[in-house]
Amino acid sequence: MSNNTIYIRKLSKMSATSVALFLLMLIVGCKAPMIDESLAVDESIRLNQIGFYPNQEKLAVILNHEEVKNFVIWDLDNNAIVYEGELSMETNKTRSGLTSRIADFSSFSQSGKYVLVLNGVGKSYSFEINSQINQALGKASVKAFYYQRASAELEAEHAGIWARTMGHPDDQVMIHPSAVSESRKPGVVVASPKGWYDAGDYNKYVVNSGITVGTLLSLYEDYPNYFQTLDLNIPESGDQIPDLLDEIKWNLDWMITMQDPEDGGVYHKLTTAKFEGMVEPHMAVSQRYLVAKSTTATLDFAAVMAQAARVYKAFSPEESVTYLKAAEKAWNWAKINPEVYYKQDEMNEGFDPDVVTGAYGDFSARDERIWAASELFITTHNLIYWDELSDADQSFRLPSWNQVTWMGYYSLLRHEGNITSLPQEWLAMLKINLLSAARTQLEGIEAAAFHSPIETNVKNFIWGSNAVAANQGILLLYAYKQSNEHVFLDGAIDTMDYILGRNATGYSYVTGFGSKSPLHPHHRLAESRPDLPPLPGFIVGGPNPGQQDGCTYTSSFADESYTDENCSYASNEIAINWNAPFAYLTNSLEAIIQ
Repeated sequence: MSNNTIYIRKLSKMSATSVALFLLMLIVGCKAPMIDESLAVDESIRLNQIGFYPNQEKLAVILNHEEVKNFVIWDLDNNAIVYEGELSMETNKTRSGLTSRIADFSSFSQSGKYVLVLNGVGKSYSFEINSQINQALGKASVKAFYYQRASAELEAEHAGIWARTMGHPDDQVMIHPSAVSESRKPGVVVASPKGWYDAGDYNKYVVNSGITVGTLLSLYEDYPNYFQTLDLNIPESGDQIPDLLDEIKWNLDWMITMQDPEDGGVYHKLTTAKFEGMVEPHMAVSQRYLVAKSTTATLDFAAVMAQAARVYKAFSPEESVTYLKAAEKAWNWAKINPEVYYKQDEMNEGFDPDVVTGAYGDFSARDERIWAASELFITTHNLIYWDELSDADQSFRLPSWNQVTWMGYYSLLRHEGNITSLPQEWLAMLKINLLSAARTQLEGIEAAAFHSPIETNVKNFIWGSNAVAANQGILLLYAYKQSNEHVFLDGAIDTMDYILGRNATGYSYVTGFGSKSPLHPHHRLAESRPDLPPLPGFIVGGPNPGQQDGCTYTSSFADESYTDENCSYASNEIAINWNAPFAYLTNSLEAIIQ
C-alpha cells in the first residue's frame, strides 16, 4: 500500500488545515512530510504508555514548552503523519509548579502503533490503539499472583525465565505463644501450606489476603463470562474451573488452614519473627509461626469464605459447603470475641519470640462485621445477618485493607436482584451514596494537571497511593453500572491513563509494561535475582510524600514522591492488596469495552 493511499484513508481523522495541505501535496506530486526518526523522547510529554481503545478519550499532558502550539501523531509502521492537532489554550499547574496543557486526539481511532510529536521538542514514548489494548496487561495483573505462590515450584513452562525452586512448604509451622488454645499449645507444629506471599516479603497475612481475595472474587462475580476462557498459563489451565478462580483457590487453600478447628477463631498471620533477607524463597528458612487470633482477621475470613461458598458452588459443591461452614464458625467466634485486636507491641511484651513483621493493626471491627454480614446474608439469605446491616452506616468509604465496609455493599448491589428481602429504601440510599461518592471523585478533574481523579486531592497520596487510584477506578465502574452514565467510565479510563504514564513522574507504574516502568521494585522475589528483569504485572505502591524508608527521592511534592529503588518500601514495594484492585480495573475495562 502506498503512503498516498494511507493518507487518503485517514483524511477524516485530520484537521481541515491538514486535509487541505495533504490534498495539495498529492495534486502537485510532493512527498509527504516526514518526522526525524532520531528525534529523542521528551519527558515533558506524559501519556498512557500502553495505549488506548479506538473510541475512548485520548489525552496527553504537555509540561511547559509554552511556545509550542501544535502536535502530530506519527504512525510508526507506515512512517506517516496521521493526525494533527492543537494544544489546549487553557493551562493548569502541577503541584511542583510546571505549566500543563492537553493534547487531545480523541477523534483519531485508527488501530496502530504511534508516537506523539512536538515539533522542535521531541516525541512521546510509543503507544498503541486497538480494541483489546488492556488484554495482555489484564492477564499479567492476575498472573502476578501465580508468581507470588508459596509452597510451589514454578516451572519454566508457566513461569518462563522466572522459574524457581519451591520455597516455604509451611508444613512445620509452630504455634506462637500468643496463639495458644486448648488443643494447640506453644510450639505445637501444624501445616499451613500454599497461599500467596503478601508483598515484598515472604509472610502471609489473613487481613490483607481478605480484601485481596474479596476483590478478585468480586471481579469474577461481576464479569463471569469474560473469565470463562481467559487463559493465564498456570498449572491448572485447561481444567473445568476458570483460571482466575484456580489462582484464587491457591490462596483459599491456605486461608482455610488459618482457622483454629476447635473454636473457629482465625490467626492473624503466618510469619517469621523478623523479616527475611533479600534472598530467594528456598533460602529463607527461618522458623515460621501462626500468631495470635484477631477479630478483624476472623471477620475478613468469614466474608471471604461466604463469598467463596457461592462462587465455587457450581464447580465444587463439596468445597462450597466447607467454605460456608468455616465462614459461619468464624462469625460465631467473632460474636463471642468482638474486640480482640492485634496489638503487636503489647503482644511482644508478654510473649517470645518478639514478632516485628507487618502488623496490619486495626482497632475497629465495625467495617469487617458489615462485610462479613453482607456476604453471609447474600449466600444464606438468613435474616440474622441482615440484623447486623439494617442500622449500619451507609456512607461511602473507599475500600482498603483496614476499611472494608463497601466490599460488602458492592456485593449487596451486585446481588440485589437475588435478595427479595432487601428493603428498597435502604438499597436506594446505598445507591445514592455510591453515585454521590463517584461524582465527588470526578470533581476538579478538569483543573487537575494530569486530568485524573487521584490528582484532585493531595490526601490521596499515601502509602500505596496507586491502590487508592485503582480503587477509585472500581468505584467509578460501579457507578457506571448503576447509572450507565459514560462520564464514570471515562473517569475509570482516566485512572488507567494515570497509572500507565499520564502522571507527575512519567512512570508506567506496572512492572514490565510501558517504556518507562519500575526496574527495581522492593520485592524479594525480584531483588534476589538481579540478573533477571522484574517479574511482570505488578503495580508498585506509587508516590508517597511520607517517604518513610529513608531512600533518596528527587522531589518532596506529593505526586512526585516516588523513587525506583529497591530500598523504597514506601513507594516502590509490590503488594497483593494493591494488585487486586488494579487487576479488577484492568480486566473490567476489557470486559466492558469488548
